[in-house]
Amino acid sequence: MEKSRVLVVGGTGYLGRRMVKASLAQGHETCVLMRPEIGLDIDKLQMLLSFKAQGARLLEASLDDHRGLVAAVKQVDVVVSAMSGVHFRSHNLLLQLKLVEAIKEAGNVKRFLPSEFGMDPARMGHALEPGRVTFDEKMEIRKAIEEANIGHTYISANCFAAYFVPNLCQMRTLLPPKEKVNVYGDGNVKAIFMDEDDIATYTIKTIDDPRALNKTVYLRPLENILSQNELIAKWEKLSGKALEKIPIPSAEFLASMEGTDLANQVGVGHYHHIFYEGCLTNFAIGDDGEEEGSLLYPEVQYTRMEEYMERYA
Repeated sequence: MEKSRVLVVGGTGYLGRRMVKASLAQGHETCVLMRPEIGLDIDKLQMLLSFKAQGARLLEASLDDHRGLVAAVKQVDVVVSAMSGVHFRSHNLLLQLKLVEAIKEAGNVKRFLPSEFGMDPARMGHALEPGRVTFDEKMEIRKAIEEANIGHTYISANCFAAYFVPNLCQMRTLLPPKEKVNVYGDGNVKAIFMDEDDIATYTIKTIDDPRALNKTVYLRPLENILSQNELIAKWEKLSGKALEKIPIPSAEFLASMEGTDLANQVGVGHYHHIFYEGCLTNFAIGDDGEEEGSLLYPEVQYTRMEEYMERYA
């Protein structure tokens, strides 16, 4: 089967650069949107040029230029959006809705993968404010995609390892704890942790797969379904050092939102859903419209979290 031509939007981002790499590695003709707004961002420009050197095509278009965006989209079969979600309240939403409009007008794209890659927003209708907006906006984008009858795949990739694993799920640091570690509740709620390169590999695998069309694909490789206590034990074994565990009750954790900045409030809400409620693992996959990535693609040799931690030891 001929492989689809892929356009990655947000290709210089944290996940986007991995999407470009995975698309090239899997033999797809790969294009990367080069937005003129890049201006004097030398690092992003150098990254785009490195993609070009690896065989990618750079398509210049602004998300604010509808005609140019339609022309870019007409050159590919699949669009993968990996735009950062760090801009709360509508920046990312507006840009993705512009992308949906361009795909709709172009009429040739057989599959669109919007910027999701975290918790499944369809299961987060109960989410706490102010972080709830991130899920509501993703649902708004889904509604626009489906109303436009655009073929799609939604990827629920759960916890990005670099943000959750070496720091043993501690907030406001990316480094391993040295003496003590905060434990959420009893520390036994299961979450799912994914190597970011593996997220990209699984994502690109879906784009030509009819089994993933118009479905949500959850990335849940069995050995990466772990509790916080299990992560801590892996680090203690690797480092040879026991940490003092400080249990944080749910009410105390939620109270830590008060009087803090928006980013911390959003983070606390999301962490509460993951580590107290178990929102990543408290449901079974298998309803119509749902697939599990590691079952679809058992050939992917995914990174286990003890391997991931080794680079920090």
